[in-house]
Amino acid sequence: MLSLLLGWALYSGARQMGYEWQWPRVLPFLGEWDEGTFYAGPLLNGLLVTLQVALLSLLGTMAVGVCVVSLRLLPSRLGPWLAIAYLALVRTTPQLVQLYILYFLLGPMLGLAPLACAVLSLSLYQGAFTAEVLRAGVQAIPKGQWEAAQSLGLSRAITLRKVILPQLVRITLPPLTNELVSLIKHSALVSVIAIFDLTNEGRTLVADTFLTFEVWFTVAALYLLLTLTLSACSRALARHLDPDKHYMITFITKNRFGATDQFQIISEYDLSTNMHKDVAICNIAQDF
Repeated sequence: MLSLLLGWALYSGARQMGYEWQWPRVLPFLGEWDEGTFYAGPLLNGLLVTLQVALLSLLGTMAVGVCVVSLRLLPSRLGPWLAIAYLALVRTTPQLVQLYILYFLLGPMLGLAPLACAVLSLSLYQGAFTAEVLRAGVQAIPKGQWEAAQSLGLSRAITLRKVILPQLVRITLPPLTNELVSLIKHSALVSVIAIFDLTNEGRTLVADTFLTFEVWFTVAALYLLLTLTLSACSRALARHLDPDKHYMITFITKNRFGATDQFQIISEYDLSTNMHKDVAICNIAQDF
């Protein structure tokens, strides 16, 4: 209903301005068939570049986020201070300024291509926010689970991988989805450094054809398609995790005496708080 009202308002406003819609001229910009072969137009080519930038930046964002949250959670003083300094620097400066610094200053010094500068800038900027989401998720898990794992002789690495991570994914999935949607939209900034993404192709077509409304509405629809697809994948993953039920993880490890232990982690999900609670870590088998 909201989309219909928005479409009607835009159409009415353009009609009062005397604007003549020319939607058929936009179709070749998406692609066309010629003798049984499909040739992608500039908008589809720009969409592919946007997807490439977004996917590479997604990997970089998660890597930066994990590294920063690991520094924040270190028991030493140096690690948290480095993470706090990075977060303060990145989150308090405009992303466009960071992109210019990487492209015009560090890029020539390090020999980085425009695509590498764009991916690095997006990863560093969005990774700061992702790190805070992950840190909040880790701190939301009850401390008793760490203590229970430690009492069973589990190492910190196994505790993180087997006990904390399965719950962390479910807790941080909604805010991480928001961060990824923001990453896709922020990827439009890379058009200022000569990367022919969707926004850059749209700007070029508007300058050549003067089809301002048709081209930009088409660009907006393609961005909307990307974000809706990402949101649908997030909802499907949330349903796959099945938060309405208990989940159980069974794994085998060796204790400090060299014996083989088999553990079960049983967690109950509380929909009211969006957290797992009452986790039981049980030693169900032991082989001496």
